[in-house]
This record gives sequence, C-alpha cells and structure tokens, in this order.
Amino acid sequence: MNIRKLLFPFSAIALGTLTLQGCVTTDSESANTSNKAGSATSEQRVMFPAEKFDLTQWQIDAPTDTDKDGIVDVIGIKDLQTYQHPDFFYLDANGNMVFAAPNKAMTSVNSTNTRSELHHMLGGVKGKKRDFKNNFALKANRRADQFAQIGGNLQATLKVDHVSTRAKYAEKPTAFSVVIGQVHAVQDKKRREEGEGYGWGNEPLKIYYKKLPDHKYGSVFWNYERNLEKDDPNRIDISYPVWGKAWLDMNEPGEDGIALDEAFSYEVNVYENTMYLSFTSARHGTTKFEIDLTNDVDAYGKVDELDNPKGYTGEGNHFKAGAYNQCSTADATSFRYPACPGTGDWEVDKANGDYTQVTFMRLTTDVAQKPKS
Repeated sequence: MNIRKLLFPFSAIALGTLTLQGCVTTDSESANTSNKAGSATSEQRVMFPAEKFDLTQWQIDAPTDTDKDGIVDVIGIKDLQTYQHPDFFYLDANGNMVFAAPNKAMTSVNSTNTRSELHHMLGGVKGKKRDFKNNFALKANRRADQFAQIGGNLQATLKVDHVSTRAKYAEKPTAFSVVIGQVHAVQDKKRREEGEGYGWGNEPLKIYYKKLPDHKYGSVFWNYERNLEKDDPNRIDISYPVWGKAWLDMNEPGEDGIALDEAFSYEVNVYENTMYLSFTSARHGTTKFEIDLTNDVDAYGKVDELDNPKGYTGEGNHFKAGAYNQCSTADATSFRYPACPGTGDWEVDKANGDYTQVTFMRLTTDVAQKPKS
C-alpha cells in the first residue's frame, strides 16, 4: 500500500489539555480505597479518570496485586468508574489521564511485561474477555454477525513522559520502549481446537515509543505481528517507522523523532477488512498507512510469504491503550527479554528511572469510519 505523508498545521484542539484540576472540593465524599492516605485532604476528593474520560466500555490491567492472590489486578468496567491509583493510574493537575508501570511488578499470566493498560470491552460482558460480544471482527470473518461489531475506531492524543533508562541487553529491540496502543486478537484455545478462529492471541497492531537514554529524541513506530502459532520461529513483528527509527535501529533519530513530553496523536480505524492508521504531530504533520488484515500482503504492498495467508480473518479483536512497559526484567535469549532492572519498590524504581509513564489528553472509541476518498 502507499504511504501518504501530508503536512498541515496540527489541530490545537487535538493537543489542547483539559484544565480541570485533579481534585475537587466536597463535604463528605472520600477517596476510593485504592487512594493512598494523605493523597487528598479531608476537604477534597480525588477525581477518578472516568469522570473526565468515557471509560464505560473499558477495564484496566494494573501492575498491582492488592488482594495478594498472586494474580494481577483487573479492574472491571463497573469498578473502573470509581477507581484510581495514586502511582499508576490517575488524573494529573490538568485533568489528563496518566498511566505508569514499573519494570518489576505484577504481570498478567501470559506476559513478563508490566502494564497499566486499558482493555476495550465492547459489550460490557463482565469478566469475559473472549466473549464475541466484547470484541470486534473483520467483515470477512465467517461468524462476524456474532461479534459486537465489524471493525472499530480508536483515537488518542498523548505524550510519553518517561521510558526505562536501563537494560542489561540494550541491543534488544524492546529495551527502552513502551506500547501506547494496540489491536489485539483474542487468545482462545477452545476456538483453536474447534476451528472457529486461530485464537493465538497475536497482535496485528502495537504502537511503540522508544528512546535510548543518551538520545534527545525517541521514535514512534508500529508493529504488525505475523499471525502464527506461538512456537513458530516466524512469529515475529514487522516494524514500520512513523517518526524516527524502526525498533531495530539504535541510531539517534534526531529531529525526525519525537521527544519525551512532546504531544502527538494516533487514529486506528479498522474498516471492513482494512486497518487505516493515521499519526499526527505539530512538527511532522500527518503520516498514514493502511494494511488489509485478511491476507499476507504487508503495509508496503508486498506479499509476506512467511505470514498467515489469511491474516487475522478468523480472529476476534479488541483495542488496548495506556502504558504497556516493554522493558521486561526477564533474562532469557528471546529478543523480547532485555533484562531491565527493577526492585519491585515503586519509590526506588521511580528514582532509578526503571519505569514507563504515558499521559493521555484524549482517548475515544467509535464504530469504524468509512475512509474518505
């Protein structure tokens, strides 16, 4: 597919931050139990992110285990409406939504990476991530009518505040990086066995920000994961640079990249069978990509003979957004494990720079939008 780069002034509205403060005066209301004592005075109540952002179709994976059951905390839709964490998920003084994740903390069962990340639940079916009604399908999916909808639209304006500054294996591509948006396929062993979809839980989209410690600028790029079985050696990510370098390039991106605290936007529009991506920044204008998710043709229009020839046709999919820290503390041979340091003590790890933090000024979802010709 052709990549089109359009230069025009970036919308002031898109970059505008919200101006309400993170706390409001109240006579009797108390902060949510996840708030630390002393985080608000007796005259104030800490505002929840759901009071400024529409989170009525989201749940969040937090890098915590508050009930000590050995399982990462997942805050469901209902509870998320009155939830915040003073370290990992909160509104800043400008009413923006902050996500933070230390290198070392509780992780989900199938990952060694920590996250403070929203998971889109279209149908609001409690506790059932795999339910068709919580996910969207491509038009070509033979059971598309059983899903919540065909495709979907995700838009965000954000800035990356910090990425981990240390890694044992700095040359591994995931070091010093964070995923800030995803389209994620459903992992479902039963569906695989019944032939109702591939169900490997791969990702047709991961939007990355990466900055090496000695670089002034970082890079924004997106990855497409070949939709293959977990143990297939060809199940790797194909990287497409937006601003700066792709994830295997260790060179300084210079002003072609994006600095920490520099705002930018992305739009993910999965319409029928095609994923349309748009990235916008004040300095760089807009860069667009498109890729058909039902075949093995990449975003440059070339056949990838190592990919699944049916792409993600049989999958259920959902959006994710937040801070998915890619600086895993795991020390193993895979490119996914850069062995980043961390103690598990937030104050210590934050002081050492062993964490990631992302601030969203805008986050919205909608039905898929027909692309303008």
